[in-house]
Amino acid sequence: MRIDILTLFPEMFSALSESILGRAQKDGKIDVRVVNIRDYTQDKHLKCDDYPFGGGAGMVMMPQPIGSAIEALDPEHKARRIYMSPKGETLHQQKVFQLLEYEHLILLCGHYEGVDQRVIDLFIDEKISIGDYVLTGGELPAMVLTDCVSRYVDGVISASSLVDESFSDNLLEYPQYTRPQEYKGLTVPEVLRSGNHAKIDEWRREQSLALTAKRRPDLLK
Repeated sequence: MRIDILTLFPEMFSALSESILGRAQKDGKIDVRVVNIRDYTQDKHLKCDDYPFGGGAGMVMMPQPIGSAIEALDPEHKARRIYMSPKGETLHQQKVFQLLEYEHLILLCGHYEGVDQRVIDLFIDEKISIGDYVLTGGELPAMVLTDCVSRYVDGVISASSLVDESFSDNLLEYPQYTRPQEYKGLTVPEVLRSGNHAKIDEWRREQSLALTAKRRPDLLK
């Protein structure tokens, strides 16, 4: 899968070169490209924003640099083009699975007061939010979406690690333990040390149900 991220602040994305995503890129499992929108502006001063028509606080990202970048990256509109915005659909696990059907994603990171509406009307397929709150820009949401989608690409993470985790079967994941067996007076539940895999599976299922009922009862519906 290829993911192009359009941003005014490419330096923020160094985190995507670390850990699992970094290894996946080196191994050719995913292709993440961070694109500086300023490289596509026609302004000699590399300007990419201006004051909003009608007045108001802040600046708005101009349509030309963004439009030119998208047209250069995806001239035939084969990619799924996404604007990271608090006005979009809230990201959830099923949406992640839907995005996996595309070979190429383009993520647009807004900043300041957002982007010119004509960018959305002409170039964007959908808007996605990562929650009901506002951030300074779309860079962090783009990282979240990239991480969520990439981990399900074949070969990025072992398939067995993706089976029993939060939101599998609409449940939160059960508690996990490792060595030592006792820490500050708390011990690993005996069932996990029993070697009885049927009992362990039963305990984990019960824990997942209990945690989900307590913290996210909406998932059980």
